[in-house]
Amino acid sequence: MKKVTALVLALCMLLFCCSAVAEDKVYNVGVLQLVQHDALDSATQGFIDALTDKLGDKVKIDVKNASGDTANCATIANTFVSDDVDLIMANATPALQACIAATTDIPILGTSVTAYDVALEIDDWKGFTGINVSGTSDLAPLNEQAAMVKELFPDAKTVGLLFCSAEANSEYQVKVMETELAALGFTTERFAFTDSNDVAALAEQAASCDVVYIPTDNTAAAYTETIANVLVPANVPVIAGEEGICKGCGVATLTITYYDIGYKTGEMAYEVLVNNADVSTMEIAFAPQFVKKYNADIAASLGVTIPADYAVIGE
Repeated sequence: MKKVTALVLALCMLLFCCSAVAEDKVYNVGVLQLVQHDALDSATQGFIDALTDKLGDKVKIDVKNASGDTANCATIANTFVSDDVDLIMANATPALQACIAATTDIPILGTSVTAYDVALEIDDWKGFTGINVSGTSDLAPLNEQAAMVKELFPDAKTVGLLFCSAEANSEYQVKVMETELAALGFTTERFAFTDSNDVAALAEQAASCDVVYIPTDNTAAAYTETIANVLVPANVPVIAGEEGICKGCGVATLTITYYDIGYKTGEMAYEVLVNNADVSTMEIAFAPQFVKKYNADIAASLGVTIPADYAVIGE
């Protein structure tokens, strides 16, 4: 009997110790953000807020920005692996790809990634990755964005597609938009820059079109002022893939809220860290809503009449 009692006491002590260790656990999370601009900044903030709302001082979050350089992405990802962080959040597709190349063991959650099957080159897509990766998508309905071009510019004939060819998800969106716009009677032309050095030159070429469409492209988002300085004086309107780009150089957008998908990613991180959720089978999550918005200043300067169901950016 004494042996049984001792065994029960020992088990109780073990459970108590394990509980205390779990209670005292401080999680180390690395955040790799591709570049600084409004959309990605908002997603990162949402992620931080969600984790701190749930874990308080039980989480340490190390945010590093790659300044738009894929080589920096690789360096930062490898640093997080060397630091043996508990989880990595990768903000934007090149950041996600760098993290995947760096580790197959540490859980990775992406955000601001348009299509995970494209980014990860998965042919048989089932809604989850099957590897140490999950996350949230920033994809808005591209058919509705194409319809927005028709709604606002019914007399337009040509639509220029301005994007960075180095971003796989931008290439994906452009390919889909070509089909959607063609179905609406538009002629499309690609204007693909390879990096920030080519943005102004390709914007000047795109100014030959009646309208320009820019997808959720990180390089374009970081250089909206450069694009605006070319297209606004040329009286060429931009339909943008998201609010940040529209705020900088566009007329209108059908947009998600990046803070929301960042916050959702933080909630997913909590499930992985605390409740041991299997990241490989977590389905990719999407934005809860899409909103029509417009840039009042640029719309006015170009003489574009905006329907009443569009909200003003910044209000």
